[in-house]
Amino acid sequence: MGQPSVTSIHISKEYLHFSSAHFTIFSAEEREDLHGHTFYVTTTLDCTVGEDGLAFDYNLIKSKLKALCDRLDEKMLLPEQSPHLRLSNQDGYLIAEFAGERIPFLPRDVVTLPLRNITVEELAPWFLSQLRCDAEVRDQSISRILLQVSSGPGQWAESAWAAEQVR
Repeated sequence: MGQPSVTSIHISKEYLHFSSAHFTIFSAEEREDLHGHTFYVTTTLDCTVGEDGLAFDYNLIKSKLKALCDRLDEKMLLPEQSPHLRLSNQDGYLIAEFAGERIPFLPRDVVTLPLRNITVEELAPWFLSQLRCDAEVRDQSISRILLQVSSGPGQWAESAWAAEQVR
């Protein structure tokens, strides 16, 4: 047979979503009110098609993304790396302190993420990094990943990774 071909696999499934609460932090004194979104995750993967006509079993990617969505679903998302938000545990609560306000949460209701803000432009690279550090994903013949996170129709961010080309 000829040279292996490269194809793009686009994965966009209704179940690849999570509903979470958050607030965007704009400055040391300004933030949005607490609110929620149903965030959707899609991805496009460039990969080599093998002699059997398959790239790889992309149920692997769907299951990895579903697990990440499930981890964030029905949670309050808080950024760990915001210069304007301080997180602490006090008396059985996770306390978010912002501009003199103390906002208590039950720890079971919160997921903290190593991000500066909870925005689609921070969530897209986070999802991508989670995929990229997964050993099973790294073992596939994927040469490029484009990951998108949307917070509503017509509003999304994307993050991309591409393997280095060997010359």
